[in-house]
This record gives sequence, C-alpha cells and structure tokens, in this order.
Amino acid sequence: MKQKESNKRHILVRYLIVIAMMLVMAGAIIFNLFRTSVTQAGQWNAKADKVLNSFDTLPPERGKILADNGTVLAANLTFYTARIDWTAAGISVDTLKHYLPALADSLAAFDPSKTAEQWRDELLAAATAKKKSTYYRLARDLTHAQFERLKTFPWLNLRKNKNGFYYEPSDRRVKPYGAMASRSIGFVGKDSLSAFNHGRAGLEKALDSLLFGKPGVKGYVQLTSNIVSWESEPAVRGYDITTTISVELQDIVEGELYKMCHDTDAEWGTCILMEVATGEIKAISNLEWNEAAGDYIEGVNHAVLGYEPGSVMKPISMMVALEEGVVGDINTPIPTGTSFMYYGKPINDPHGGAALTPRQIIETSSNVGMSKITIKRYGDNPGGWRERLAQMGFFEPFNTGIAGEMPPQIPKIGNSAADHVALTRMCYGYTTLIPPMYTLAMYNAIANDGKFVRPHLVKKLSREGEPDSIIPITYIRKQVCSPENAQKLRVMLHDVVWGNRGTARKWVQDDDVEIAGKTGTAYTITNDGHYGDTKRLAFCGFFPYENPKYSCMVLMLGANVGAGASSGMVLRNVAKKMYARGWLGFDNNYAHKETVTDAKHPEKEKKEVAPPTFYATTDPKRNSYVKRSIGARQSKVIKTPAKPVKGKVPDVKGLSLRDAINRLEAAGLNVNFTGVGYVAAQSLPPGSSYNRGTAITLTLQH
Repeated sequence: MKQKESNKRHILVRYLIVIAMMLVMAGAIIFNLFRTSVTQAGQWNAKADKVLNSFDTLPPERGKILADNGTVLAANLTFYTARIDWTAAGISVDTLKHYLPALADSLAAFDPSKTAEQWRDELLAAATAKKKSTYYRLARDLTHAQFERLKTFPWLNLRKNKNGFYYEPSDRRVKPYGAMASRSIGFVGKDSLSAFNHGRAGLEKALDSLLFGKPGVKGYVQLTSNIVSWESEPAVRGYDITTTISVELQDIVEGELYKMCHDTDAEWGTCILMEVATGEIKAISNLEWNEAAGDYIEGVNHAVLGYEPGSVMKPISMMVALEEGVVGDINTPIPTGTSFMYYGKPINDPHGGAALTPRQIIETSSNVGMSKITIKRYGDNPGGWRERLAQMGFFEPFNTGIAGEMPPQIPKIGNSAADHVALTRMCYGYTTLIPPMYTLAMYNAIANDGKFVRPHLVKKLSREGEPDSIIPITYIRKQVCSPENAQKLRVMLHDVVWGNRGTARKWVQDDDVEIAGKTGTAYTITNDGHYGDTKRLAFCGFFPYENPKYSCMVLMLGANVGAGASSGMVLRNVAKKMYARGWLGFDNNYAHKETVTDAKHPEKEKKEVAPPTFYATTDPKRNSYVKRSIGARQSKVIKTPAKPVKGKVPDVKGLSLRDAINRLEAAGLNVNFTGVGYVAAQSLPPGSSYNRGTAITLTLQH
C-alpha cells in the first residue's frame, strides 16, 4: 500500500514538473510575442518597411550581334555547372547503389574523359566519405541542351531531396565563329559600379547603349506568410544589331591574310573589304604574331589606328591637285629628275626620270613628281594643302561603330623652311598618321565617281526579331571630287597594276579580275626617333576595274617581301576567290573562258567559251549529268566523310577548315592546322579512340 502511494507521488511530481515547464515556455512565448508586437513593434515595422520599400535592379538581356544575313556573331548564352550536395538529408547510399551502374554508363557516354568504372568508383567514394562534400562538381560549362539531357539520367531524375542534385546557371557572351572579326566585334566585361556586363572594345563598346538595353526594377510585397519579390518594372532587352559583315567574305579575307602573314613572317597584318556603292564593311581582319600561342591570332584593330601610309597617299594628293586645277591633262609631261633639292633637303627618286606625266608619276610612284605638283600650288602656303583636305572631309569622324577609331593626324604647318620641307614629305605619305580605314574610304570615293560614302559596320537595329531602325547610306561629302577627276585617278591606279612600269604589275595582275590600286611602303620609326629597317607595306585598290564593286586596303608590318608581293597579293587572292564564287557580277556558269586571237586581227583578243577542265562532286548521278551537260574534260566522284561515331575520331578529310573544326571540337578535340584550303590529312586516324582535350593537327591543301 505504501509502495503504491509512493509511486503515485512520484508520478504527480513528474506531471507537476512537466506542467511547470510548459507554463514557463508558454510564458516565454507570450512574453516574446508581447515584446515583438508591442514593445518592439516600431523596430520590426521599420525593418519590414525597409524591405517592402527597397528595390533591386534587374539586368536586361544583352542584344545579339549578327552578320549581314542574320548569322549570330555574338550572343548571350546560359551555361550550367551541375553539382551534388552529398550532405542533403534525403540521400540514401543504398538507393544510389541501385542506380549507380546505369548512372555511370550514362555519364561515361556523356563525358568520355572517364570510363563507366571510374565514374562508379568516384561517385561511390564521394557518397560514403566521412567528410562529405557540399559542392561536388558533376559537370561544368553545359549548354541548355546538355543540361536537360543530364537531368534525365538515372538517379539524377529523382526529386532534389533524394539526390542533392542542383545547378548554377551563368550567362556568358559567346562568339560562335571564334576569332572571326573578333577585334571588330569586341568583348564585354563587368562594370565595377553596376556589376553588369558592358562593352569593353569594338562594336560591343561603341554600341553598348543599344546592346545593353534598360535594367528593370524588382520590388517586394507582403503576403500572408512571408515577403516575396515582384517586378515593378520589367527589364527591356537590348537591340539586336545586324552588321554589314559577310561571314563568307570574312572567311576569305582572314584566310588570305593569315596565309600571307605566315609566308612572309610579318609581325602583323590588317585587311578591310568594303562595298563601293554603300560603304558597307563586308570583312575586316587583324592578325598579329603571338609568341605564347606560336601563331597569328586576332589582335589590335590596326584598321582604325594611325600610321604613316607611304605612297598610298599619292593618289589622294593627286586628287587635290586635280581639283585645284594644278593638273589637267594627265598625259602632259612635267620635269622631274631623280633628285630634287628643296629648301636644302634632297628628295631622291629611284623610280623617276627626266620628265614624267602625272599618270607616270603615280605608276612609278615618283616622290619628286608628287612633290613638284604639290608645291606648284601650295609652295607659298604649305598649310593650305591640309586645309584643302579638311574641306574635302578628310578629317571628319566616320563613326563606323568600331571603338577606338582615330581620325587622320596631319600637323598644321606655317611658312618656315621646315614647314615647306614637311609639305613635300606629307604629300607622299610621311610625317602623317592616317588610319587604313581613311585611306580606303578615299580610294572608295575614286571608284565611286567621287562620292565620298561613309564606311560603316551597322546595318539594322531590331528587337525580338522585329526591325526597329534601318541605317541608311550616308556621305561625308556627296562629291569629294568630280566624276571626271575620279575617272582620271582610276586610270592612274590602273597603270600601277597594268602599266609597263607599274609598281604592282608583277603581283597584282590577274586574267579574271581586273584590279586597280596603289602600293605604299613606309619605314617605321625606332625608339631613338630615326627611321629603321622595318617596313609597313600597303596596297589599296578596287575591283573589277570597269565597274568597281569592292574596295580593299591591306597593311602589313615587317613582311620579308615588297608591298605588291605581300599586301597586293592578299587583295588579288581575295578578288580571285570572290570571282570564282560568282560575287563580282560575272556570268557564274561552269564554262571556262579561254583567250583566243583572231588571225585577221591579231591585235584583238576575245574570250570564247571552252569546256571546263575539272569537275568534282560527291554524287555519282550528278557527276554524270554535269559532265554531259557542260562537257567537262575531267570529272571525279569524291568520298563524303562518314558521320561521326561517339568516342571515335571523326573523319574530316575533304571538309573545309570551318566544317572540320566544328565537327572535331564538338567531339572534344583540340584542333591545330597548317596550310590553306581543304583538309587533306589528319594526325589522328579516323575511327581511333581518344580522350577529350587531345590535340589533332589538320593538313590543308587547295
């Protein structure tokens, strides 16, 4: 009996203790509730108001940069890093083991850098480790399609609390064509103030206000259970900018410039291709030797930087002389000689003669002749020559859309002896800094009957696929010179290539495309302020001669051959490839044209159609039809590379370099190449096994 009463007391004591604890806890809750809602109400209301009244900026989606046909040159893409949090409460090692064989097989097929067995061992070790990782990285730099595929793999397709699977998205500016026109397109970087991406070079910088868009505003609102965010003002997407760049022409220009830089050991080279009538820049390439890479890479945009142009300045000086009436008949000789002493300073001319016509002065690139013509008009007023160029619009900004664009720099001079000497040097391309883009624009005006059209890279603005603004053709001057004088200058530039003494006659002449232009050579200035041995070699011209459609400027530094054999050859080879593709307005059939001499009139030559010498195709039926239709002398059915097999080296022989790179890089190979043309050989045999990141070298041949 006593035992029962004792137990009863113990139970009551325990109940009392529990009740007391509950009362204490309830009191604490009531106290804190009272303190929060009454005593500290003002403090908490202030915090809530601060959150509810705060606003954050939402980054807008940056617009795309497009080629002239709508092909994407630069765009924002989202990439994903996939991770596993092994500390997640819902992860079951037994469940993982059940799915692990199938998961490992899927990952090995997805990322062949590890075998299925390696994936199995690594995942199991991470899941059973004593110190589990919160940020185990499964894969990185995944495209949206790759990420969606990864999410379907066994075990990863379970609910997040069952596998700890999560991801980190990040936006990145991507150039699908890699280094193509990279400097002109430019790049973006984080702004230190806003933490948003803004343009840092090229079009990305020059047109940043259009590409960037307008940031949005995110506010907060109180719901029953918590505070959530909402868009009070949505972000406005940036404009998509359609450029004038042609991917096909850009590919040709870069290929020819790259080959010539290699062949001549040049330090750097730049090439600009422009449409004569519109001023649209169809291609622009800047390549320079990079010691670390051991190759030429897209470098500084030399096209818009100032350099002493050398003799490519002479036709511009001749334009001034024609417009001022100093030169009328371009076939009337003037005394020149091979040396001319002016204000105590000699001008030597290895190309000169006792007397030369204005045509011959340009054809032979006579320094003495150009100087005498210039001082005939401006000898008593040296500064007037620069003033005349200013009236012609030579110094006006182009606003091409390329960041870092410089105007020409020609110093203002007075009437001292030194100024008179400086004038004679300026007129043939020294003591001046002229960007290649400005030289090209003046030659383009010569080809365009004197119309000084503004070079530009931007063609159209659009948003969400809908056109917003079309950029019209504009002119620096409607006429920088008369059509008659433009015609005279075209004749002179034609003589440079086709004349008996033309400085470009050995290299730039071509049977299919008639090119006119001018060579230019200028020595570089060393650190001690004197001219050294390294030369800048230029060629500027247009084609076809009778009906100019394109103008082109090439400038190279340190090539081991002359201007015609380096820069001139680049322009010629670009023109030849454009002709072969039917882009110069000629009859684009497959019939070869041969030169035939008339026996009765041997002085006359004409083009007659003759059967083509070779035709190649991958289709046997098409081969038979074309051979019969156009009478090909030779024909060949070539093998089409087989479709890639996962985990095996693709066969890319016979493909163009761009197609081969796309196929090999998609397979995870690191591509190097030598030569120019189509893939003739590859260092890794087709169908062989490899690891991701393995290097493969392609040999190209025409």
